[in-house]
Amino acid sequence: MNYVFDLSRPVVVGSDHAGFEYKSMIIEMLQNKGLSVKDVGAYSKDSVDYPDFAHPVAAAVENGEAAFGVLICGSGNGVAITANKYPNVRAGLCWNNEVAGLIRQHNNANVICLPARFVSPPAAEEMVNIFLSTEFEGGRHGTRVAKIACA
Repeated sequence: MNYVFDLSRPVVVGSDHAGFEYKSMIIEMLQNKGLSVKDVGAYSKDSVDYPDFAHPVAAAVENGEAAFGVLICGSGNGVAITANKYPNVRAGLCWNNEVAGLIRQHNNANVICLPARFVSPPAAEEMVNIFLSTEFEGGRHGTRVAKIACA
């Protein structure tokens, strides 16, 4: 598989309690590919607040400590909203393979957000694989992505 991110830096992964099992599965999958992974929690199924895990993932991507991020919560929306508060983070919510590819191709997303309550574990793994191996097309999409930032 051809990866499109600079994987000299780790992948940072975080979830709330609803995404805990998916997070563990995705970390194992990434490590089996030989990738370095930073796990920022949650570390159990005990109820927690999703921003407490979305912020460290987004901050690591924002400051260049991580190649890209993976966030998982029940709907995927809470972590996506939180991560997108960071100016250089483009977090995309995915629910199928086509969207996983398009957030990379058209939006140059650097964080994939998964809805654990709405996708199967194999589907989540496949979406991360697609995200990891899909290139940003640039061109007209680059012009659009350049207009995202508020400042």
